[in-house]
Amino acid sequence: MHLSLVCLAKPVLHGYFRSSCSWRVRIAFALKGIEYDQVPVNLIKDGGQQLTEQYKALNPMQQVPAVEIDGITLSQSLAVIQYIDETRPGPRLLPADPKKRAQVRMISDLIASGIQPLQNLYVIQKIGAEKVQWAQHFIDRGFRALEPILKQTAGKYCVGDEISMADICLVPQVFNAERFKVDVGQYPTIKRLNQTLVEIEAFKVSHPSCQPDTPADLRA
Repeated sequence: MHLSLVCLAKPVLHGYFRSSCSWRVRIAFALKGIEYDQVPVNLIKDGGQQLTEQYKALNPMQQVPAVEIDGITLSQSLAVIQYIDETRPGPRLLPADPKKRAQVRMISDLIASGIQPLQNLYVIQKIGAEKVQWAQHFIDRGFRALEPILKQTAGKYCVGDEISMADICLVPQVFNAERFKVDVGQYPTIKRLNQTLVEIEAFKVSHPSCQPDTPADLRA
């Protein structure tokens, strides 16, 4: 009885409107049709609310997101996405075919481990005056690897013709690239896929411009 009540409770996403990792989770919840509550964690205000002892208890890495779900707390976006894919109905976020599933994980890891961490807020703050050039360098480096991979794997979406975790990772990364003035036109496959994905409702409702903690001047 207790377990079933826990599973009925709405998940709680502790995140930040412009965080790529928080955005990935919002997209996944939207694609699955899962209702959830949001608790904003402002990465700038008060020196960074993720650095408080209260938040550290939720996520010892002091990063967003942290997701309370089914009586546990998960703190890595890809782990959250795979958990909800394995425990909730709705469209699959990882393909049934083992080869395609491996390709989705490869693309997701390339973005989530090979590109995004090198230009996230914590790193950029340490770099200082050269932060834009730094971010551009590592995004371009990652996109030069990602483009030929996607040429081989993509159909309508990153891997074939079904939306997957790879697409969930791609859109926030392209948003970051555009923020840092990277010329995404150099990467026609990435550009095409992103243009298709941003028109899908789940990607629209999860966009940083329309979250509870989005500042008024950044709202769509």
